[in-house]
Amino acid sequence: MLRFLIIFLLIMGGLFALELTPPGQALVHPWATLLARFSATLITLFDPKVISYGNIIQSQANGFAVAIEAGCNAVEACIVLAAAILAFPSPWRHKILGLVLGMIAVQALNILRIISLFYLGQWRMDAFEFAHLYLWQGLIMLDVLVVWLIWIRTMPIDSPARHVA
Repeated sequence: MLRFLIIFLLIMGGLFALELTPPGQALVHPWATLLARFSATLITLFDPKVISYGNIIQSQANGFAVAIEAGCNAVEACIVLAAAILAFPSPWRHKILGLVLGMIAVQALNILRIISLFYLGQWRMDAFEFAHLYLWQGLIMLDVLVVWLIWIRTMPIDSPARHVA
């Protein structure tokens, strides 16, 4: 357990440090733009008066807009999940599958988060603030924990980690 914790903290620290470097930011900023564009595309299926530009989603009907900034793009949640998966003793094939499917799950929930906050901000700003700062932050991290626990439960039977008491 101590080995896992040390490796987890080292990987997480390294990935968070990498995120803050210019090459890391060169990946994060376009990701926020892609999230805004994809979220806006989904929203326009029901509300054609929505546009996105850069990392911003805006209603043309009332002018309300949200910007997807650092912390809103689920990159940090994916870093925590990646560190947990990579630190846990398991076969590399299982790790890669967990990383791919886990990141998809986290980002799918984050898109739901973005869309819900976009509408909540138009209807009740006080509820938007609570949901943005507290509710969704906790739910995204809970998603990371649930995804990781499901990933552990699907560990191959012949994996050494399955035999640890």
